[in-house]
This record gives sequence, C-alpha cells and structure tokens, in this order.
Amino acid sequence: MIKQSALSLLLAAASVSAFAQATPEGLWRSIDDETNKPKAEIRIVGNASGVLTGKVEKALIESKEPMCVACTDERKDKPKVGMEIIRGAKKSGADMVWEGGNILDPENGKVYTLKMTPIEEGKKLQVRGYIGPFYRTQVWQRVE
Repeated sequence: MIKQSALSLLLAAASVSAFAQATPEGLWRSIDDETNKPKAEIRIVGNASGVLTGKVEKALIESKEPMCVACTDERKDKPKVGMEIIRGAKKSGADMVWEGGNILDPENGKVYTLKMTPIEEGKKLQVRGYIGPFYRTQVWQRVE
C-alpha cells in the first residue's frame, strides 16, 4: 500500500514537471539562422494574467553592433543584451500554442507577429514570426 502511494505521488510529480516544461516559460537558447550555432539566451516569463514576455539574458555570439541601431521604437540604440524582444504572447485556447504578441529581431529591427509552440515534450520551442503572409521559423533549445 505504501509503495503504491509513493508510486502515485512520483507519477503525479512527474506529470506536473512535464506540464511545466510544456510551456514557453524558462530559459531558451536561440540558434543563428546562418551559422546554426547558439546565438543568445532568452528568458521567457509570464505575469499574473498569463501574458508572456522575453528578454535577451546573454549573448553567445559577439554582435558587430551591441546596440539595436535598426530598432524603430523605444528600443532604438539600447543594448541588445537585457532587451525585451517578446511582448504580449498569450496561450491560445486549449492548444499548446502562445500567440497574439510580437517578437523583435534586434539584428534587423523588424517586429513580427508571434506564435510559439513547445515541441519535443517542451525540450524545444518553435518560434514563428509573421509579417503579413511571410514568416520565419526558428527552433530554440531549452536551457532550464
């Protein structure tokens, strides 16, 4: 009886842990589109309303320009490290999809409509940015 209860508790804890991993919240490593090497670490957090934001926590590749000179909003000429690049994403219904916000590419200053989907049991995050009918997709790797 005690072994069965312990096993039930262990399985319940594992399912909670798996669910927690199936969200975009956490620390992610972005991959450079051209070199296919880790580029930066982005921390995604949620607020009490379930709205997600993400900031560049660490650069893994030295940028030719450490400031966002291409940005066109209040982030213009601000450091890329520490910059909020994800804003306003929310969970979409029952699906494991977060959208409705936007993502900034600080290299070119473009702001894309955002869609994020945890994949591979939350070990990776598919990040898709849209401008009109055109989109760009990256797969980020979970750090923590």
